[in-house]
Amino acid sequence: MKLEFHHINFVSADVKKMHEFYIKVLGLDNIPIENFPRPPETEKKGYDGEIKFATDGVIQMHLAEKNLDVSHKHDKHINPVERGHIAFRTDDISSFLKILDEKKIPYSDYGTTFAKEWHQVFFHDPEGNIIEVHQRV
Repeated sequence: MKLEFHHINFVSADVKKMHEFYIKVLGLDNIPIENFPRPPETEKKGYDGEIKFATDGVIQMHLAEKNLDVSHKHDKHINPVERGHIAFRTDDISSFLKILDEKKIPYSDYGTTFAKEWHQVFFHDPEGNIIEVHQRV
């Protein structure tokens, strides 16, 4: 099983302003939203908040609209769009989940709720920071 750093997610009430800052001030490149197909939000599942993406060519910035109800809507204890998170990509999500289970680290498995092409799992580090690990599906 391999892990690699993939993105940093910041949440904001003004995603457009955040995106412009990272593009115009820091000189990151825009990543078109079309590169990230999302399932539609329903009354019981999903998230349709505004999202924009930027990159330095290696690491991505995911800028998402803050939504405090996502975890409640999905009956999960971790909300990845409450205050942001860091994310890693794995080539074997099942093996990674076994590690979390063995270490008795609780996690929220959102599957492909937020991204059609990623199986996403969220958990906390010892200081309460949110970490995402995902695998392409």
